[in-house]
Amino acid sequence: MYLVVIAWMYVVLMMSAAEAASINGTVLGALVTLLLYGVGPVILVVYLMGAPARNKAIKKREAEARASHLASAGQVANPATASAVEPDAGSHAPGGGEAIARDAGIAPVGKKS
Repeated sequence: MYLVVIAWMYVVLMMSAAEAASINGTVLGALVTLLLYGVGPVILVVYLMGAPARNKAIKKREAEARASHLASAGQVANPATASAVEPDAGSHAPGGGEAIARDAGIAPVGKKS
């Protein structure tokens, strides 16, 4: 990838030199040529070509943060069980629609109000 960037910058540098050395050309025109044909597009191309590497680095950093969080919480950082939710170890039934029905004034199923 960098070989293409170096070659393009060489071409643009030669275009700028020709612009500056020309009878009708100016140094300002050469600088504009260098910036608009060379530096601007090269920065854009290098940024766009580096996007997959940046995404991979972000995902790796998030996975390391998730693993360190799980390790600090005392859980095993196994990828197969990392997304699994631990079951409720309490002896009580999980809260359900009873609390909602009581707040709304609706009688539970099978009971008369």
